[in-house]
Amino acid sequence: MNDVSQSAASQHIQELERRLGTVLLDRSTRPLQVTEAGRLYLDFCRDVLRREEDFEAALDVFRRSAEARVRVAAIYSVQLSEMAELEAEFSRQYPEAELRVEYLRPEKIYDAVVSDRADIGLVSYPEATREITAIPWRQEEMVLAASPYHPLASRNAVRPEDLAGVDFISFDEDLPIREAIDRFLEEHGVEVRQAFHFDNLQMIKEAVEQRAGVAILPARVMHSELAQGRLAAIPFENAALYRPLGIIHRRRKRFNRAGQAFLQTLQEAPAAVGVGIE
Repeated sequence: MNDVSQSAASQHIQELERRLGTVLLDRSTRPLQVTEAGRLYLDFCRDVLRREEDFEAALDVFRRSAEARVRVAAIYSVQLSEMAELEAEFSRQYPEAELRVEYLRPEKIYDAVVSDRADIGLVSYPEATREITAIPWRQEEMVLAASPYHPLASRNAVRPEDLAGVDFISFDEDLPIREAIDRFLEEHGVEVRQAFHFDNLQMIKEAVEQRAGVAILPARVMHSELAQGRLAAIPFENAALYRPLGIIHRRRKRFNRAGQAFLQTLQEAPAAVGVGIE
């Protein structure tokens, strides 16, 4: 039944008895009888086979689950509302898939992608490396964010020179967006008074709302504050500034079907080069 000869089976049992130091079969009777030790070993073998079947079933469930799961690491400024829209569109097209999103600082996103703890990363100012592939995603217009009560808030547009000497809310120095804003101000010969600096957009928006200073932010991230009249967004006159967003993944990454589908959903999402400021 199992394509094993009688002699091979006998030799195997004899070797097993030598290794266990006990007799498994009583050979003095006809037919052979299983000894007490043999019954213990038989129960053990049946348990191993049952556990193997359980393991294979669980592994199959895991494989099917992993095939339908996408792990995304995103910077904080890819807002929850926007990710909810992307997730809704993705779920509509691929209802069997599962999308897991974690919000991290940029350097931690790169680490997560390289170590394969994330399939896809969404970052600003994306950089390709020997281990990372960077795909341009969209360009976001940067504007001056101010309290509605700030003197600059009533203007239709501002020049970079208008920011000379004003109290300014910055990003932390180690963030790429801070480097881009500093370079923009330096190119126009502008020096601001650094009032505060934070590592995330939400804290900066709150500081601006509390009249601690002005800031330069992507227009796209202020929609709710603008609608509620809590912030004013003023475009720059003849001095456009954009924040690039990109999709990163590990080089030679083998995406599952769900990962390939979500990557396509991202690339088909509407671009945001010029975001209107109502």
